[in-house]
Amino acid sequence: GHSDAMLGVVTCRDAESLELVRAWWNMTGLCAGPDDIYLGTRGIRTMSVRLARHQENAMRVATWLQGRPEVERVLYPALPDDPGHAIWKRDFTGASGLFGLLLNPASPEAVAAMLDGLELFGMGSSWGGFESLIVPSDPSAWRTATVWNPAGPLLRLHIGLEDPEDLIADLEAGFARLRAAG
Repeated sequence: GHSDAMLGVVTCRDAESLELVRAWWNMTGLCAGPDDIYLGTRGIRTMSVRLARHQENAMRVATWLQGRPEVERVLYPALPDDPGHAIWKRDFTGASGLFGLLLNPASPEAVAAMLDGLELFGMGSSWGGFESLIVPSDPSAWRTATVWNPAGPLLRLHIGLEDPEDLIADLEAGFARLRAAG
């Protein structure tokens, strides 16, 4: 949650799988160090407050983006009109700050102009940290369930803990650069 550690958990559905994981773990010697565990413990203490703010900020920015002429679609199941909203509502009690932004057709140069001038959004694909991030994405190479063939580029956004109105202003300036680059 503070963008300074990466930890994870492996869960197993049966004893046989657990033994395979243990064997791999023993062979590789991989484990989390004490400093990483400390950072993870620190992050867990504020996780519920941060996640609530991520959702609140992301909903504000995603809702604003839905009204933009440059945007074909916001891919965020927490939005009431998202095609996946009913499933999201059934299975989740909250949302993260991570969502996709499908733009209307734009040249790679125009998208680069938009992104290069952003002041509050860093370029990166992490999520859950305090800072907002944005990165171009093209899932066509690894998408297998359905074909991915949109008309415009896809951006992956993580909305952090900054003031959402400041993030909106940054994106507004980015859209102006996108339009100017044609």
